[in-house]
Amino acid sequence: MWYAVPLAVLVVLVAFEYRLRKPDQLILFEKNQAVRFRTSRWYPRHFSLAIPGTTYATELNYEATAKGGIPIVVKISLILAASRDGIGALIRVGGWNAKAVEKAAKEYSTVLHGQVKEWTEKHGLEHISSESLGTQLAAGGEFAQKNFGLEIVSLTVQSIDPVDTTIAEALRERESARILEETESQRQRARVAEAEARIQAEDQIAHLEHALSIKKAGLRRAQQEAEADLARRRTEDELTRSRMRLAFDREEIGILKDNPQLLLLSPQAARLAEASQSLRNARTVVSLSPSDAEQGGKLAGLFQLFLDNYLNGTRSPDKKQ
Repeated sequence: MWYAVPLAVLVVLVAFEYRLRKPDQLILFEKNQAVRFRTSRWYPRHFSLAIPGTTYATELNYEATAKGGIPIVVKISLILAASRDGIGALIRVGGWNAKAVEKAAKEYSTVLHGQVKEWTEKHGLEHISSESLGTQLAAGGEFAQKNFGLEIVSLTVQSIDPVDTTIAEALRERESARILEETESQRQRARVAEAEARIQAEDQIAHLEHALSIKKAGLRRAQQEAEADLARRRTEDELTRSRMRLAFDREEIGILKDNPQLLLLSPQAARLAEASQSLRNARTVVSLSPSDAEQGGKLAGLFQLFLDNYLNGTRSPDKKQ
C-alpha cells in the first residue's frame, strides 16, 4: 500500500492544476517565444492563459472640433473581440492576463479618438455625417487586428452634435428646411411625371383613334367601291337585257313588216276582232304596259297600215264591179 500515498498526491495535483476548457474560452500557451492555442478539453492553468472568446462592448464619447474650430461631441458604439490571427499583438498590448481584450480595447479607443479628431478637422460641420465617419473608421479594421489583436465586430457612430446649442438648433432647422424642400421637390416631380404620363397616354389614345378612323374610312371606302361595282354590274346587266329586248323587238317588227298578215295573229288584233264582233260601232282600246309602249306604237301603226291596205284591196273589186 506504499504507492497509494503518491497516487493520491498525484491525483490531487492533477485536480488542482488541470481545468476543463469552456466553449467561450480561448486557451493560450507560449512555445518557442510564440503564443499558441490549446485545443484539448483539459489544460494546465499555471502553464496556460484563459481569455474570454466573447465580445467586448463599449460606448465612447469623444470631444473633437470640426473645420473652423467648432467643438463637437461624437458618440460611438464599439463592439470588439479577440482576433485569432492577431493573438500575439493582443498579448503584447493587453498583457498576459484574462482582461487582455478589455485593456487592448482601451488602448485602441485612444487611437480611435485620434482618428476621429483628424477626420473631423478636415470637414465642415455641415458635411460631417454619422454614415461618412462610420465608414471611415470601419476601414481601420485591419489596423486594429494587426496592431492590437482585436477584431471589430461593430462600429456605429450614434451621433455628432455641436457643443453650442445655438449651432445645433440652426443645423436642425437647416436640415428640416432641406427635408421639406426635398419633399416638395419630389411632390412636384411626381406631379410633373403624372402630367407627362397623362399627356403621353392621351397622345397615344389620339394616335390610336386616328388610326382607327383611318381604318374605318378605308373599310367604308372599300364598301362603297364594292357597292358601286355591284350597282355598275347591275346597270350593265340591265342594259344588256334592255339591248336584248330591243333587238328582239326590232327583229319582231322586221318580221311583221315583211309579213303584214301576221298582224292578224297578234293579241291586239284578236282583241280588236272580239270587240268588233260584240260591238260593231264600238272602239276597242288596247292597253299597253310601259315596257310595251314603244312596241305597241309601232304595232298599232303597222296594224292601221295593214287595215288600210286590206280595206283598199277589198273595195277596189267593188268599184270594178
